[in-house]
Amino acid sequence: MAQDSLHRYLFDGVSVRGELVQLSNSFEQLTCSKEYPAPIKNLLGELMVATSLLTATLKFEGSITVQIQGDGPVPLVVINGNHDQVLRGTARWHGELADDITLQDMIGKGQIVITIEPEKGERYQGIVGLEGETLQECIEDYFERSEQLKTRLWLRTGDVDGKNHASGMLLQVMPDGQGSDEDFDHLAQLTDTVKNEELFTLAAEDVLYRLYHQENVKVFEPKNVTFKCTCSRERSASAIAAIERQEVEKMVVETGNLKLHCDYCGTDYEFDSVDIKAIFDQNSPSSDSMH
Repeated sequence: MAQDSLHRYLFDGVSVRGELVQLSNSFEQLTCSKEYPAPIKNLLGELMVATSLLTATLKFEGSITVQIQGDGPVPLVVINGNHDQVLRGTARWHGELADDITLQDMIGKGQIVITIEPEKGERYQGIVGLEGETLQECIEDYFERSEQLKTRLWLRTGDVDGKNHASGMLLQVMPDGQGSDEDFDHLAQLTDTVKNEELFTLAAEDVLYRLYHQENVKVFEPKNVTFKCTCSRERSASAIAAIERQEVEKMVVETGNLKLHCDYCGTDYEFDSVDIKAIFDQNSPSSDSMH
């Protein structure tokens, strides 16, 4: 069965690189904290795959956030990840969604915002209008505009034996200027033949062999892809400490406790009056010295 991993590969003698990502457990974990309607679950899967592929392409150390924003019934879908292929994500929606709803009808007038925050260096943000009919067209459009490198994506989601799968592939002309359109188009035609079933159930090496057995392909060491949320009780306490003390105490008096909910993993953190006192007392010496 396909594992949660990302494989990078190169074609010998042709300046084209490729990536193949297969997600199962990580996709399952990312979507289990909420009762997502099927179209949103699929979109989260596609965005998770796209983010993983992007992270491997951009070669940086730090974090990346890919979000789709719009004025439709699904105003936000976001995946956040890093160079170690640790991903998390969430989506917001309102109302009922038909199973066959299109991307445009879900998001409305929207855009994709890609934010890259390297550990060293400048934060970068790229924005592209949501003009394509599918997410893969929109992200290809992003590459066309921002990277100016010929790029094709394949994003697939589906179920096998009741288990959710999200997989995808990317082909890109190398930035060395040696890649020909003819070579790229030939490889893209081969990749177009990939079936969902192959992506979801075969080992990556088998998928690559089936597609490119007549090409010389060099495959690199795979990277594991995992779901992990970065929320914690400490982070929640820091968020509370940033609010006016009287305001927080008033909320606790009204409700008995303060509850912070993580949208990414569904964890609830509760703080009662004793916790709140401890948070502010702990932070007070530094705040006193500032006055």
